[in-house]
Amino acid sequence: MKMLIVSLLVCAMMALTRAAAEGLISKTGRRCSSGWIEFGGRCFYYEPTATSWSEAQRNCRALGANLASAHSIEELRVIERVIFLHTHWDPPTWLGGSDSNAEGVWRWLDGTPFDFTYWCPGEPNDNSNQDCLQTNYRGSSGDRCWDDMWCYAHLPSVCVRGLY
Repeated sequence: MKMLIVSLLVCAMMALTRAAAEGLISKTGRRCSSGWIEFGGRCFYYEPTATSWSEAQRNCRALGANLASAHSIEELRVIERVIFLHTHWDPPTWLGGSDSNAEGVWRWLDGTPFDFTYWCPGEPNDNSNQDCLQTNYRGSSGDRCWDDMWCYAHLPSVCVRGLY
Protein backbone atom coordinates (compact mmCIF):
# COMPACT_ATOMS: atom_id res chain seq x y z
CA MET A 1 0.00 0.00 0.00
CA LYS A 2 2.82 2.40 0.91
CA MET A 3 4.50 1.65 -2.41
CA LEU A 4 1.30 2.51 -4.31
CA ILE A 5 0.98 5.85 -2.49
CA VAL A 6 4.64 6.69 -3.13
CA SER A 7 4.23 5.79 -6.82
CA LEU A 8 1.17 8.00 -7.12
CA LEU A 9 2.95 10.91 -5.44
CA VAL A 10 5.99 10.51 -7.72
CA CYS A 11 3.72 10.47 -10.81
CA ALA A 12 1.86 13.56 -9.62
CA MET A 13 5.14 15.40 -8.95
CA MET A 14 6.45 14.45 -12.39
CA ALA A 15 3.27 15.72 -14.07
CA LEU A 16 3.41 19.03 -12.18
CA THR A 17 7.11 19.45 -12.91
CA ARG A 18 6.50 18.82 -16.61
CA ALA A 19 3.58 21.28 -16.70
CA ALA A 20 5.72 23.91 -14.99
CA ALA A 21 8.57 23.29 -17.45
CA GLU A 22 6.17 23.74 -20.36
CA GLY A 23 4.96 27.04 -18.89
CA LEU A 24 1.46 25.78 -18.16
CA ILE A 25 1.86 26.37 -14.43
CA SER A 26 3.98 29.18 -13.05
CA LYS A 27 7.08 27.93 -11.24
CA THR A 28 6.87 30.90 -8.84
CA GLY A 29 3.17 30.74 -8.07
CA ARG A 30 0.07 31.79 -9.96
CA ARG A 31 0.62 35.14 -11.67
CA CYS A 32 -2.14 34.91 -14.26
CA SER A 33 -5.85 35.12 -13.50
CA SER A 34 -7.90 31.94 -13.35
CA GLY A 35 -8.50 30.57 -16.85
CA TRP A 36 -5.31 32.17 -18.19
CA ILE A 37 -2.07 30.24 -18.82
CA GLU A 38 1.34 31.76 -18.22
CA PHE A 39 4.31 31.46 -20.54
CA GLY A 40 7.31 33.72 -21.03
CA GLY A 41 6.04 36.48 -18.79
CA ARG A 42 2.67 36.68 -20.53
CA CYS A 43 -0.80 35.25 -19.90
CA PHE A 44 -2.82 33.51 -22.64
CA TYR A 45 -6.59 32.96 -22.74
CA TYR A 46 -8.74 30.93 -25.16
CA GLU A 47 -12.07 32.48 -26.17
CA PRO A 48 -14.30 29.79 -27.69
CA THR A 49 -16.94 32.15 -29.10
CA ALA A 50 -16.49 32.38 -32.87
CA THR A 51 -16.47 36.03 -33.96
CA SER A 52 -14.92 38.19 -36.64
CA TRP A 53 -11.30 39.21 -36.10
CA SER A 54 -12.20 42.77 -35.04
CA GLU A 55 -14.89 41.47 -32.63
CA ALA A 56 -12.34 39.05 -31.20
CA GLN A 57 -9.97 41.96 -30.58
CA ARG A 58 -12.76 43.93 -28.87
CA ASN A 59 -13.42 40.90 -26.64
CA CYS A 60 -9.73 40.68 -25.76
CA ARG A 61 -9.58 44.43 -25.03
CA ALA A 62 -12.52 44.03 -22.63
CA LEU A 63 -10.28 41.56 -20.75
CA GLY A 64 -7.36 44.00 -20.70
CA ALA A 65 -5.60 42.08 -23.44
CA ASN A 66 -5.04 41.87 -27.21
CA LEU A 67 -5.34 39.07 -29.70
CA ALA A 68 -2.24 36.95 -29.15
CA SER A 69 1.11 37.35 -30.85
CA ALA A 70 3.66 34.54 -31.16
CA HIS A 71 7.40 35.21 -31.12
CA SER A 72 8.89 31.71 -31.21
CA ILE A 73 7.94 28.15 -32.01
CA GLU A 74 7.85 27.47 -28.25
CA GLU A 75 5.35 30.27 -27.70
CA LEU A 76 3.25 29.09 -30.65
CA ARG A 77 3.20 25.58 -29.18
CA VAL A 78 1.94 27.04 -25.88
CA ILE A 79 -0.84 28.85 -27.77
CA GLU A 80 -1.71 25.57 -29.50
CA ARG A 81 -1.80 23.82 -26.10
CA VAL A 82 -4.07 26.56 -24.69
CA ILE A 83 -6.47 25.91 -27.59
CA PHE A 84 -6.25 22.13 -27.19
CA LEU A 85 -6.80 22.23 -23.42
CA HIS A 86 -10.15 23.95 -23.99
CA THR A 87 -11.33 22.18 -27.14
CA HIS A 88 -9.58 18.78 -27.17
CA TRP A 89 -8.77 19.40 -30.82
CA ASP A 90 -7.09 22.12 -32.90
CA PRO A 91 -9.67 24.40 -34.59
CA PRO A 92 -8.53 27.32 -36.74
CA THR A 93 -8.24 30.25 -34.32
CA TRP A 94 -7.59 34.00 -34.59
CA LEU A 95 -4.26 35.47 -33.54
CA GLY A 96 -3.46 39.19 -33.53
CA GLY A 97 -1.58 39.48 -36.83
CA SER A 98 -2.81 41.63 -39.71
CA ASP A 99 -1.58 43.31 -42.87
CA SER A 100 -4.69 45.50 -43.29
CA ASN A 101 -2.70 48.75 -43.00
CA ALA A 102 -0.21 47.85 -45.74
CA GLU A 103 -0.52 44.74 -47.91
CA GLY A 104 2.26 42.26 -47.15
CA VAL A 105 3.47 44.16 -44.07
CA TRP A 106 2.34 42.02 -41.15
CA ARG A 107 2.02 43.54 -37.67
CA TRP A 108 0.87 42.35 -34.27
CA LEU A 109 -1.95 44.26 -32.59
CA ASP A 110 -0.09 44.32 -29.29
CA GLY A 111 2.70 46.38 -30.91
CA THR A 112 5.40 43.73 -30.47
CA PRO A 113 7.74 43.01 -33.42
CA PHE A 114 6.52 40.56 -36.07
CA ASP A 115 9.76 38.61 -35.58
CA PHE A 116 8.53 35.04 -36.04
CA THR A 117 6.30 33.44 -38.68
CA TYR A 118 4.82 30.01 -39.22
CA TRP A 119 3.03 30.39 -42.55
CA CYS A 120 1.70 27.40 -44.44
CA PRO A 121 3.40 26.79 -47.81
CA GLY A 122 2.14 29.39 -50.30
CA GLU A 123 0.81 31.67 -47.53
CA PRO A 124 0.08 34.44 -47.02
CA ASN A 125 -1.55 34.64 -50.43
CA ASP A 126 -4.01 37.52 -49.91
CA ASN A 127 -6.73 35.63 -51.76
CA SER A 128 -9.34 38.36 -52.35
CA ASN A 129 -8.09 40.65 -49.60
CA GLN A 130 -7.34 38.27 -46.73
CA ASP A 131 -5.77 40.46 -44.05
CA CYS A 132 -6.07 38.60 -40.73
CA LEU A 133 -4.01 35.77 -39.28
CA GLN A 134 -5.45 32.41 -38.26
CA THR A 135 -3.43 29.62 -36.67
CA ASN A 136 -4.16 25.88 -36.77
CA TYR A 137 -4.94 26.06 -40.47
CA ARG A 138 -4.32 22.75 -42.24
CA GLY A 139 -2.06 23.61 -45.15
CA SER A 140 -1.36 21.56 -48.24
CA SER A 141 1.11 19.47 -46.21
CA GLY A 142 -1.61 18.66 -43.66
CA ASP A 143 0.39 20.35 -40.91
CA ARG A 144 -1.05 23.07 -38.69
CA CYS A 145 0.31 26.43 -39.70
CA TRP A 146 -0.67 30.07 -40.28
CA ASP A 147 -2.95 31.35 -43.02
CA ASP A 148 -4.20 34.77 -43.97
CA MET A 149 -7.99 34.80 -43.74
CA TRP A 150 -10.85 37.18 -44.42
CA CYS A 151 -11.28 39.26 -41.27
CA TYR A 152 -15.06 38.88 -41.35
CA ALA A 153 -14.85 35.07 -40.93
CA HIS A 154 -15.98 33.79 -37.54
CA LEU A 155 -13.36 31.90 -35.51
CA PRO A 156 -12.52 31.43 -31.83
CA SER A 157 -9.51 33.40 -30.59
CA VAL A 158 -6.58 33.55 -28.18
CA CYS A 159 -5.90 36.69 -26.12
CA VAL A 160 -2.63 37.70 -24.46
CA ARG A 161 -1.71 40.18 -21.75
CA GLY A 162 1.24 40.85 -19.50
CA LEU A 163 1.52 39.58 -15.96
CA TYR A 164 -0.16 41.56 -13.20
